[in-house]
Order: sequence, then structure tokens, then C-alpha cells
Amino acid sequence: MTNFIFVTGGVISSLGKGLAAASIGALLQAYGFKVCLRKFDPYLNIDPGTMNPTQHGEVFVTDDGTEADLDLGHYERFTGIKTTKDDSITTGKIYCTLLKKERRGDYLGKTVQVIPHVTGLIKDFILNNTDELDFVICETGGTVGDIEIQPFLEAIRQISYELSKQKVICIHLTLVPYISAAKELKTKPTQHSVKELNSAGIQPDIILCRSEKVIPEEQRKKIANFCNVKLTNVITAIEVSNIYEVPVIYHRYGLDTQILQHFNIKLPKPELKKWYEILDLIKSTVKVVTIAIVGKYTDFPDAYKSLMEALVHGAIHHKVKVSIKWVNSRKLSEHSIKRLHNCDAILVPGGFGDDGIEGKIAAINFARINNIPFFGICLGMQLAVIEFARNLAKIEDVHSTEFSNCKNPIVHLFAKQGKEINSDLGGTMRLGAYGCYLRPDSKIIDIYKKDTIEERRRHRYSINPNYEDILEKNGLVLSGRSADEGLLEVIELSNHPWFIGVQFHPEFKSRPFLPHPLFISFIKAAIDKKQSKS
Repeated sequence: MTNFIFVTGGVISSLGKGLAAASIGALLQAYGFKVCLRKFDPYLNIDPGTMNPTQHGEVFVTDDGTEADLDLGHYERFTGIKTTKDDSITTGKIYCTLLKKERRGDYLGKTVQVIPHVTGLIKDFILNNTDELDFVICETGGTVGDIEIQPFLEAIRQISYELSKQKVICIHLTLVPYISAAKELKTKPTQHSVKELNSAGIQPDIILCRSEKVIPEEQRKKIANFCNVKLTNVITAIEVSNIYEVPVIYHRYGLDTQILQHFNIKLPKPELKKWYEILDLIKSTVKVVTIAIVGKYTDFPDAYKSLMEALVHGAIHHKVKVSIKWVNSRKLSEHSIKRLHNCDAILVPGGFGDDGIEGKIAAINFARINNIPFFGICLGMQLAVIEFARNLAKIEDVHSTEFSNCKNPIVHLFAKQGKEINSDLGGTMRLGAYGCYLRPDSKIIDIYKKDTIEERRRHRYSINPNYEDILEKNGLVLSGRSADEGLLEVIELSNHPWFIGVQFHPEFKSRPFLPHPLFISFIKAAIDKKQSKS
């Protein structure tokens, strides 16, 4: 029978519940268990697709086209398991389903209420397709004091009662701050957080204490005493310099041991060799390459979380470190752009809206002219086409219809054949994994080592096919097309050391133990550029 692990958080958000859940999944895999990870997001949005990245961070996209919280990216990177629509739920989705059922008459005239109807749908989500699994790990977004989270906590309470505590464990991640003026770790926030969780009818079995310092036994005893938790189950979740150290740290402090003891499972030590090896590699690396990421959310790195990790994966493969230079495209001027000379490569990521667009185009132009390796992803690829059309194909008044009512719309709104364009913003994009055919004589086919690939998309706009001939005549290599619609999805320059743009998001599929080939190649180009300058 499947065991369930619920991860909640208290005191403040962004403590690292997603990393905690992903690390627990990785540890259980190391024992040979089959796991899956799921995320509850209490907000009323259907999904994070229309949220500003400065509020919510990156929108992660699964193979089946689900727009989800960035924590699903952590789940995939740490476990290698592909997440699906069954692994992400929001209050918005719950209520959307609920109201559709009510309108159909599914509730047979009953008064529809939070309990049992909303909580019932949440429980259905938790229990769906779990029969073949050893462990289901469910992370609850937000903190226990949030009003939006109450139905999810009630559903957890009900499942704990219905399945019995022998099949359910509750892990609470909380903050133990260090007050430098007093030179003391404070346990009171944790006590209040657990009290709040108790008021929802949930007693945590394990408390993970996020702290910048190892929590001494005296403070751990205090937490155990006030929170009614065994001392061995009060575990330090200490700050680390690299996220891939978290599973090893949790194992060192006995988290996996305590979880298995709760379920009365006795097993030998887990196989963590690959985690130790990757950490040794990261710590022993001294060479550094500098990658400029030119975007408009550069003050909020979580907006580019998968991208950052994919660069790290490519760097690990080549036994170098990557230093990211954040460049705000809104502030990029003729004078400040010269700073890009100090970078070994330039990357322009995806994004939406016209703010900072000309700064991104200027950075692409700079990379092309100065033979600096360039990687354009999604919008970055579209802007590379616009820059080429303006400066090499000499097309006048050329832009994207997303930003301009221009004479020559070289990038236009994508509409699937036979379907009208929907004016809604949410859920109208080309989402999920699609096939792509690669041109035989291209650089990108040499990188992938195969002629057909499958990558994840998240875009509304695409390259206008009416301009492909003039682009190609002026030297742009059109090296990849979607398998379903024949859309242009990869461009490159043959007379440049490394200049590639892709419509898809390869960062979503990169893993620490299986770096994405495009990022392996891009980092190699950056290394070559650095060596040529020295």
C-alpha cells in the first residue's frame, strides 16, 4: 500500500519546501522506492501562466502542457521523473472543477460546501493514480497561517485519519532565525508555526528547521518539548551553497532514517554515490566562465530558475563553474553594453511584453558582431530573427506584432491550423512537448546527434513563414521545424562561432546527472571564447 508524505511550511514563504520535497524524493529513490511528487498551490489562479514572474517566479511547463509552479522543476531535476497535470493543483482548478460539477447537477441538489466537496476534490487529487507507487510526496504552497491553505490542510487531516498514521507522515519546514545582536537562535517562530498547524488538526511528525547555523541540542530539545515531537525528529535544514547538497545534508542529519522508521521500514544505507560524486566535482572546480543573461526580470533570479540550473549542469559536465552576469535589458545603453565584452557568452531568455525589447535586440547585435557565443531561447530566438532582418536582410519597419503595428511583421501570433485565435491570455499558448525535425547539415543536429527531437514549448508568437526566403537568402540558417505545423523553430549562423536560437525551452529538460546537449555545447563555446581571449 502507498505511503504518503505531506510537506508543509510555516513562518515565512520561500523557505525551500520544494527543495525539501525533491530531496526527500531523491533519498527514497536511493533506497529503491518508486515515488512521485505533487504540489498544492492555494492561489485562486487556474495556473501561474498569467502571473508576473516577479511575483511567482518561473512558470515550469511539463510534457503534457501543464503550466505549473517552479517546484515541479526541482522535482524533475532531483528525481528524473517527468511530472504531469496530475502533479499540480491550485485552488482555482479545484473551484473550476467544483462549479462545473455543480452546474451539471452532479451534487444532486445538495448544498455545495468547502467540507466535504472542496476537500473531497483535493483528496481525489492526492490519491489519483497512486496504486503502483511506494511513496507520494505532497508539498503545500504558502504557509500554515494563510487563509487560502485551510481546505488543503483539512484534506491532509482527513487523509491522515482515514489511512491511519502508519501510512501518513507530516513534515513541517519552519524557520529558526539567528539574531546576530543577541548571538542566539530563536525557536519561538517555530513554536507558533506548529501551534498554528495543530489548530488545523495536524500534528507534525518531523520538524525541519531552516537555519543558517546548526541547531544545538539544547534548542532542538526546546522545540521537541514545546512542539510534541521526538528529539530525533527535530532536524536542522542548514543553509547550503549548492542546492544539490540538500539530499546529502538531509541524509547526514537522519531525515530519511526517521521517515523510514515512522513507516516501520528497515533497509540498508541508500545508494547516494552519484550525489557525492557531483558534489565533489562542484567543490573541486576552479575554472569559471561568465555568461550574461540579458532579460527584464534580472532582479528576480527565480524567474529564470530552470535556466540557471541548466547552465550549472552544462558547466558541471565540462568541470567548470558558471558565473551569471545579470543584465537588465531595460537599462542597457550604448555605453553599458560594452560591459558584455567581459562575458564569455550571451543568453537572451524567454519573456513577454515590450519592455526592454530593444535592449535585448542590442545585446543580440553585439554578440553577432563581436563573435561572442549567443543563445536565444523562445523570445530570444524571435528577437534574433528581428535583429537579423533589420541589420543584414535590411527589411524596413520589421518587428513582432506582439510589440508593434509594423509594416513587416516577421513574428506574428500563432494560430493552430483550423482554430480561431482565443482572446483570453490564460491557457491559449502552444504548450508542452512537440517534435522538431532538424536540418541535416546544421550545427544543431551535430549537437543533438539525431534528426528528430522533442522539446517543451511555451509561446503564442512564431516566425512568419512569408519572410523565410529573404532571411535564408541573406544567410540565416533555418535549421529546425516543428513536426506538426512546420513552424520555424531553430535558427543559426554558419559564419559565427556559436549563434543559435530555439523556439522551445530546453532548460526544462536539463538534469544535473543528464545535462541538456544544447547547454553542454553552449558552455563549451563559452570556454573556447574565454581561452581565445587569454
